[in-house]
Amino acid sequence: MGLLDDDNVALAAPVRIEILSGASQRELPRLQRLLSALPVWYPGRSTWDLATAWIEIASSKGERFGSADLLIGATATERGAPVWSLDRDFDRLSRLELVQIFDPSRSPSSQY
Repeated sequence: MGLLDDDNVALAAPVRIEILSGASQRELPRLQRLLSALPVWYPGRSTWDLATAWIEIASSKGERFGSADLLIGATATERGAPVWSLDRDFDRLSRLELVQIFDPSRSPSSQY
């Protein structure tokens, strides 16, 4: 079974917004319908606090991250979930031990 079939996929709200904002007017209704099948994780106060704390950690190591990446990472980390992304900023967040990266070679259940 796949990650979608096993209900092991969720979108952080900033990811959903990024995907939808890149869609054409014609594609938008279909994309909204497709994405509605996935749970969306919204950042709460603790998520913002965690992302803010990460700024100091990153800065002390000479790193800087965009607010969306920090929110996405903090949202996943709060829920104990790995991040799957092609954005290399998450590799840098992982090297700082702030996020866990999804590894498709490992069993999905062992990553949660």
